[in-house]
Amino acid sequence: MAQKMALQISIKQQLRMTQQLQQAIKLLQLSRLELIDTIQQELTENPTLEEVQESEGQFLHMQDGEPPAMPNDNADLQASLRNLDNNIAKTDNIDWDAYINQYQTHTPLPESSGKGFIGEELPSYEATLSAPPNLVEHLLRQVKLTRFDETQERIALEIIGNINEDGYLVAITLEEIAQNLDVDLDSVVYVQETIQEFDPIGVGSRDLRECLLAQAEILYPDNTLVRAIIETHIPHLERKNYEAIARAQKTTVDRVVRAARLIASLNPKPGIKYTDERPLYITPDVYVERNADGEYHVVINDDGLPKLRICSYYNDLIRCGTVSDAATYVREKMSNARWFLRSIQQRERTIYRVTEAIVQRQREFFEKGIHFLKPMVLKDIGDDTGLSESTISRVTTKKYVHTPQGTFELKFFFTSRISRMDSFGGEDLASAAVRERIRAIIAAEDPKRPLSDQKIGEILKEENIDIARRTVAKYREVLGILPSAQRKSI
Repeated sequence: MAQKMALQISIKQQLRMTQQLQQAIKLLQLSRLELIDTIQQELTENPTLEEVQESEGQFLHMQDGEPPAMPNDNADLQASLRNLDNNIAKTDNIDWDAYINQYQTHTPLPESSGKGFIGEELPSYEATLSAPPNLVEHLLRQVKLTRFDETQERIALEIIGNINEDGYLVAITLEEIAQNLDVDLDSVVYVQETIQEFDPIGVGSRDLRECLLAQAEILYPDNTLVRAIIETHIPHLERKNYEAIARAQKTTVDRVVRAARLIASLNPKPGIKYTDERPLYITPDVYVERNADGEYHVVINDDGLPKLRICSYYNDLIRCGTVSDAATYVREKMSNARWFLRSIQQRERTIYRVTEAIVQRQREFFEKGIHFLKPMVLKDIGDDTGLSESTISRVTTKKYVHTPQGTFELKFFFTSRISRMDSFGGEDLASAAVRERIRAIIAAEDPKRPLSDQKIGEILKEENIDIARRTVAKYREVLGILPSAQRKSI
């Protein structure tokens, strides 16, 4: 058969990710703080968006906490997302280029601000901020107060530059520092030992033993037993094997216990208090509240979020139908603004639907607490809401809900299933509920005779919970609880 080239026309359906869909997906997976940053960035880049002041109302009006339904066409969308100013004068001929140039100009500041700055600009907000020194800055200040010569100061700078946030000298040895700076090792050792006496004590140590020993020599100089335990018996100390330490040091267990308490008062991470990290405070994205009738209802939290609308002045100007590059630019920005507002509205409505479905399935949890949390997976909520599992995963990540039982991430409610023993039957349990039960069992144990993982598993089986010892160990580690040998106290 002869081969030949020919043109053919065919029709087929294809799913494509439009720019608007990508934006909606991006907004859906943002946390509350990230959403605020994104909104502020959009306000900066899109001149057709403006922020509504508190006295002017909101661009989304909630009814019983539920976001309004999505409008179906552009006319309804505009009506729901902006507050029209019908009193703005309209002209038939608009010089867009002149208007844009005029709009971008700034009104000069008055000569006197009334705050003592006459003829001068006020200092920027950044210029008024202050921050505590970090660990490196704190150590460098102490280097300047120490009688180091030029060579010793170079060594100190090299050591401090390799100290991590916990206060340990890492990624380099003293021998390598001596070789890199072409100095003798004794000088490096002297400078390192001097830095260990800086505030915080023990900073610049190479390991835990060296760190604790540096602190003990300054804080407890006359207690030879404390130093001996740190130098030789840290493995026994971790397991609280006080008898072995007492035999090795030829002393009594009581003395060892008192020395162990002094060691426990030392700081294993001396640099941590100078870390740049600050605590993050959670603001819930949604509230679950109970009314007088005992019914739970969901309320979206929009406090602190900028309220947006499309600038009515631009909308009135664009209606004149002027054709120019500036007019085309404004029309494109207005279209982007509409999609941005639509995506925010869709995000809040999706969060509302998912939270409402969670409340329906986990009603016992909201009434009685974590022990009544039911096993639930993404597919369960997807079946209830008609949303895909990937959408459920995005909307529950980094989103928090405030409930009568406390504040939780939405992902907290999705837990694996732990079966009850067949001979007893009954509903399966959520893994989070089992972890909480393990926490309660350990909290009630005798500190002098802590329960092993095997014993905890046996107690749970007596309560009809089928769980293996290794699963108990895994859940205990997730809870941050030490093994029984390290929980033992005398």
